[in-house]
Amino acid sequence: MRITGAKMVTESLREEGVDVVFGYPGGAIMNVYDEIYKQSFFQHILTRHEQAAIHAAEGYAKSTGKVGVAIVTSGPGFTNAVTGLADAYMDSVPMVVISGQVPTTIIGTDGFQEIDAVGISRPCTKHNYLVNDIKDLPRIIKEAFHIAATGRPGPVHIDIPKDITAEVANFKYPKEVDIPTYKPTVNYNKRQLKKAMDAIAKSKKPLLYVGGGAILSNCAYEIRELAKITNIPVVETLMARGVMGDENELFVGMLGMHGEFAANMAAHDTDCIISLGARFDDRVTGRLDEFAKKAKVIHVDIDPTSIAKLVDTNFPIVGDLKVTVEGMLEAAKNMEFNDYSNWVSLLKDYREKEPLRYQDSDAVIKPQWAIERVGQTLGENAIISTDVGQHQMWAAQFYPFSYPRQWNTSGGLGTMGFGLPGAMGVARGNPDKVSINFTGDGSILMNIQELMTCVEYNLPVINIILNNNYLGMVRQWQTLFYENRLSETDLSAQPDFKKLIEAFGGNGYRVSTKKEFDEALKDAIEKKQPAMIDVIIARDEIVLPMVPNGHALNEMTLLGDRNE
Repeated sequence: MRITGAKMVTESLREEGVDVVFGYPGGAIMNVYDEIYKQSFFQHILTRHEQAAIHAAEGYAKSTGKVGVAIVTSGPGFTNAVTGLADAYMDSVPMVVISGQVPTTIIGTDGFQEIDAVGISRPCTKHNYLVNDIKDLPRIIKEAFHIAATGRPGPVHIDIPKDITAEVANFKYPKEVDIPTYKPTVNYNKRQLKKAMDAIAKSKKPLLYVGGGAILSNCAYEIRELAKITNIPVVETLMARGVMGDENELFVGMLGMHGEFAANMAAHDTDCIISLGARFDDRVTGRLDEFAKKAKVIHVDIDPTSIAKLVDTNFPIVGDLKVTVEGMLEAAKNMEFNDYSNWVSLLKDYREKEPLRYQDSDAVIKPQWAIERVGQTLGENAIISTDVGQHQMWAAQFYPFSYPRQWNTSGGLGTMGFGLPGAMGVARGNPDKVSINFTGDGSILMNIQELMTCVEYNLPVINIILNNNYLGMVRQWQTLFYENRLSETDLSAQPDFKKLIEAFGGNGYRVSTKKEFDEALKDAIEKKQPAMIDVIIARDEIVLPMVPNGHALNEMTLLGDRNE
């Protein structure tokens, strides 16, 4: 079959089973968009900004486990997409991003809308390609999907010059991929696993430290079983919320800068920390030389460069997390472990002594209450997206997560503006769930134009703005560490968000009482249309617990400390 390079792109997406593409057209990618117009096997969603296209593909990928796909044009179209690529790279999101490029004869001449997309994307992608020959295009696309989804997942970028999309050549899509230089280690070393399991069996206070890799490798069930068989307590990172389910009796909580007291103390007290798909991020560890300093370290990760990168590791295990945890489960069935009941009981005492809590009020809505209320109303029927800031931490703390992929946030890069387009991707990929976006009055304005996308494509995202008229997290740090010098964080000048979404064609609500919030949430859920609930919250509320920068996990600022 002889077809154009542009048609090769759409045919390749069909071969990969792609059902939705997010994107924005332009000159260099116009031939591909002409083919998109002619095809009917996948939906194209026109976002209103290229950054949003990437974030929407991220939300789709994170919530479904499929590879997200986005298409943008050259020059500013691509540079607008770079933040999304960097975000996906930091959070190991499987994605393929296709960009148009000026014709090969113009590359290097500073032509109109020319940019070195491959050079720019190299630091923030798992791999990238510049297509120089139409004959290579099918192979490159096949490889891109393979690389994006295997090993440690990540975004792959394909830059296609316009003349390549116009040329004609024979098309045959490869059925298999063979990349000699890319062979991720799937199977663990059995001897190393045995050593690690023996160390766990000899320990007195072991702790399963679960990261986002547990979501990516789809091994939540296996981790729950491992915890159950061994009676080892579990802590989650921000990116692992939902792996254990908050009702699990062995779940201690989220650890880190805004983690629970019990979870942070567990990491401080443990004598054997078993890292499963986590990377010892600085927001998790606090002061590195004090993190789990009494513990033997077992580190399981499919990415060998992540192991011992930050923390000395006694038992490194390279391999797919699901396969490795299955191996740990098999080994555990034939082993005797110490009795960890006293350790589990101690951590339960910690939770009872210092639970996540806040001082509720009938005079003003507390942000924690609003999040809890959504959890009480929707529970497992919602998938939660967030932007970045105080609302993100409150959502991670107070929403009752019960399964993996129920949580969609920007972790590693911390991108304000992620929430709304990310929640669009969730809504498109999970029509049976309610897509909730908790956001702030600062974050929501960063990609506010995507309300139009939601309305046009009937993506019923419910945006809940926890509105305190501040850049809340920055203001919190200024209050605590900069003697309350509030430099450029006052957002009192802001639009009427209710009228704003109504202008786009959605449903708007402005609430300042609990009764109004309940009524607005109920109405938004029932209408199943894009919505925005502007919630006027306590202005000076801060996120606690908090580990101040440069402190150890056991040096937390707690609610009681602030009250005193």
